[in-house]
Amino acid sequence: MSQVVLQCLQYYCAAAGTVAALIVSLDLGRKWTGWGFVIFVTSSIALVAWGFLDDKAEGIGLQNVALFAINCVGVWRYLLRRKRPG
Repeated sequence: MSQVVLQCLQYYCAAAGTVAALIVSLDLGRKWTGWGFVIFVTSSIALVAWGFLDDKAEGIGLQNVALFAINCVGVWRYLLRRKRPG
């Protein structure tokens, strides 16, 4: 894989993860937190791709398979699930 592509994936993941963490940590409400988790999902997808395309980063890829699932739960919980009445 091209080193340029791998480097772009790395920088995207770093930036997206930082922005998502900031959004979630600010606790601006369900909608904002949900969108923070959407950004985390994109970051996890990019890190899985990078982890399996770079010979030396397989551990990051495997870790982000699990983080992808966790972040999908966050999207479901904050954006897709109907809030229970009462």
